Amino acid sequence: MMEPVTYKRKLEGKSNAHLITFSDGKDYVVKYFQSGFEKSLPNEWVGYCLGRYLDLPIPFAKIIEIPQEFSSQVPELAEMSKTPYQFASVFVPDCFDGHQAANICRINNYQSLAGVILFDYWLYNCDRTRKNILLREESPRSFKIWIIDHAEVFGGFAWEQADIENLPMSLIKSATHQMMALFIEDEQQFYEQLELIQTIPILLIEEIVTLIPEEWNVSKEEKKAMVTALVTRRNKELPDIMKHFIKTVYRPLHYCIKNLKNLKNSQS
Repeated sequence: MMEPVTYKRKLEGKSNAHLITFSDGKDYVVKYFQSGFEKSLPNEWVGYCLGRYLDLPIPFAKIIEIPQEFSSQVPELAEMSKTPYQFASVFVPDCFDGHQAANICRINNYQSLAGVILFDYWLYNCDRTRKNILLREESPRSFKIWIIDHAEVFGGFAWEQADIENLPMSLIKSATHQMMALFIEDEQQFYEQLELIQTIPILLIEEIVTLIPEEWNVSKEEKKAMVTALVTRRNKELPDIMKHFIKTVYRPLHYCIKNLKNLKNSQS
């Protein structure tokens, strides 16, 4: 069984994330269950599992059991929740966040970008900021992108059942989505990703939600509501949201790009 070995440091942000080395020799970003953020770990788990199924660029993660003996020896962890189950994702080194990366000319794994945008709208992740992507430069001005931090899907880290039964259909104000849209070469990619989302087996969604630890205090009624919201939203609401995004965000951006290219060509 993988066990924590060395505590390194607390990471920036409000999600109570800590960098810990485990017995497999890898560093993990570990988020602890905490009062006031009761749904952040369930959100992370569901977001991770669905994102991995869709083959989105999301770091490997798992629910990890951390002995209380380890946490009690670290001042930063000593007052954390007594539940042994936390959420741990592999730390991706040598990356910039969206604020730090400059002069991005190419996203090497651009084929995933339409899927990321639809994924965020499906789960209503209104926290896809520039801090919640990682960019590793693989060649000059060419980057690989990862998506991280899904603590605020379903509209927030402290949602109640009524919240996820009425998730908004409006567009999310996200400069990061706009940046991603610039590198999507064909709007048909949105339709392909929508089809993939809609064909995820319902039994798989139910299994993912069922595996949320009891210690994270998600009731049976809330778990059922999560599944219902995911299935209903992908079939009835996501297609309309996608078309609105393409019309309002994607096409205007690419229209501007096309005009700029034509202008440059005419001046050359």
